Amino acid sequence: MPHAVREAVGRLEPAVDVQVMGEPGSPSLEAEDPDLLAWIEREGRILVTRNRRSMPTHFAALLEAGGHVPGILMVGEDFSVAQLSEDLLLIWGASEAEERRDRLVYLPLVSR
Repeated sequence: MPHAVREAVGRLEPAVDVQVMGEPGSPSLEAEDPDLLAWIEREGRILVTRNRRSMPTHFAALLEAGGHVPGILMVGEDFSVAQLSEDLLLIWGASEAEERRDRLVYLPLVSR
């Protein structure tokens, strides 16, 4: 997730804790999908990713093996910072953790 999205979300709702891959405390940018999934499962974080190629396959394998994740949000290549920030805040404010658990949701929520 670009730093601009984290900054926009933080401005709109400071209570949302956004981490960016590659920063201290987060997996490296080169982390493999299974490692990212293990990290979000362990840390209780939702993953926002543009990796539509391999992440759905690894996500399905994790669930099949009995693993669980707080949720995955799959972002298209043509998103705007404003649109993604709004969608993230809508999901954060309008859903409970149990509703997001073990789900993969494609963004944007609505075509604009």
